[in-house]
Formats: sequence, C-alpha cells, structure tokens
Amino acid sequence: MKVIETAAGMKRARRQESGSVGLVPTMGYLHKGHLSLVSRARQENDRVVVSVFVNPTQFGPSEDFVRYPRDTERDLAMLAREEVDVVFMPPVEEVYPNGFNTSVEVGEVTERLEGACRPGHFRGVATVVNKLFNIVQPNRAYFGQKDAQQAIVIKRMVTDLDMNVEVVVMPTMREEDGLAMSSRNVYLNGEERHAALVLSRSLQQASDLHKRGERSAEGVRRAMTALIEAEKLAEIDYVSVADASTLAELDTIAGPALVSIAVRIGKTRLIDNTILGTD
Repeated sequence: MKVIETAAGMKRARRQESGSVGLVPTMGYLHKGHLSLVSRARQENDRVVVSVFVNPTQFGPSEDFVRYPRDTERDLAMLAREEVDVVFMPPVEEVYPNGFNTSVEVGEVTERLEGACRPGHFRGVATVVNKLFNIVQPNRAYFGQKDAQQAIVIKRMVTDLDMNVEVVVMPTMREEDGLAMSSRNVYLNGEERHAALVLSRSLQQASDLHKRGERSAEGVRRAMTALIEAEKLAEIDYVSVADASTLAELDTIAGPALVSIAVRIGKTRLIDNTILGTD
C-alpha cells in the first residue's frame, strides 16, 4: 500500500495505472461504514484509492475542526488490511497552498438543511471533492447515504460540470442497536450514546407511519419531533421530509421522500436519514 502526501505524487501514481480506479474520500477516523465503501470499490475497480483529509473549509468557525477525531496509524492499519492500493493523505497546505482563491458553488440543493445550518459547508465540500477528482482522476467515487445531502450535492456538481466520474452511494451502516456509524460517535459518553438512539427510532417511526398509509409530510414531521423532544438530552436542528432529488420540503408524500434529521446530543451534532416511497 502506497501512502502519498502530495498532489504531484498522486497524479504520477495515477498515470502509472491503466485500469479503473475507485476513490473513497474520507476524513479519517475510519469505521465499518467507510470500509463498506472500500469493499464495494474493490469489487468494481482494478485499483482503490482512499483519501484521508480533514477538510478545514467545510467546518464553520464554531465547529469541531480542531477536535475532530484523528488516528493516522489506526486508519492506515485498517486500510492495509483491506488491501487498498493507495492512500492519499495530504497536509492542509498541499490542498490549499498559499494564495489559493477558488471555490466551487453548487446552487439550490445546498441552501437547505445542512446548508442552512452550516453556511459555507457545501462550498467547502464541493471544492475539496472537485480537487480530489482532478488529482486522482477516478472512474468511480464512493459515498455513504448517511450524508445524503452531500451525495446529492456531489451528484449535482458531477452532472452540471460534465465530470467523467460515476458517483456510487452506499447504504448507511449502523451499529446493532440502530445508531448510524459516524466518526463523531466517539464524542458521546454512555448516557449520550443511549440518548442518541432517538435518531434511528424517529426514522423508524417515520417509516412505520408511511407503511401504515400516512402521506402528510407535516404529520410525519410532528410525530418525529414529539418523539425526539421527549429525549431530554436531544436538541433538534431540523426534522425534514423533502423531495429526494430537490430537497424541497413536501406537503404530501407522493413519491420518494428523504426524511432527514440533525440533532444535538449534548455537545455532539449527529445527522441521519431514511428514504420513504421507494418500495
């Protein structure tokens, strides 16, 4: 497994590969969700590249960039066991050198949900993913459904800018009790970890309501909100029932709907989602 820290070195390694390349972009502190993306990339490509980069431009000034969990040795050991071909692990100054002054803006789908709560977040995401695509030149790139809006934004960017890469979105990986796997789960203490299960319970509630015939989006929102608010450690940022493509909030669930939530458990902000109306 090669570990490469420079864009020039990554480009050189890519030129030496004639087969297909799958890219798994990560911010490190890997878990089984990341490894499921690596496994799919291995199945579908001749070579697998994993990027490990905690991107400062997608964090707001009051967010957790400095304390975001990092463990390089652990990440590299996990990726070696997965037989990853290349790990691209650049320092911040390699991605954003002195004088860097360009960003990528994706329109309407970035203005809601995470975009409304975290101004500038998706500008940072789109810019760094664009750079990774340009440096690595993957045939396919793999993302998790847990970050559903991110996946929608990246697909929009790829389509609008005619990028020659296939975006593959994989299902959310969960712990046995239903909590979505996330690098930020490490922040939770025992009481908070238990309280965090309210996220997956509320999404299950939405799914159950839909299966029983509920088609009022507001009815689903109200039920989910009541369940979450009953958890004393939970503070809601948003509960959304939106069109699965445009992210416009729905009145009636008549087709695929993305049900997404952002909830603070103590000081830790967690997101999760499910899609209704696909069966």
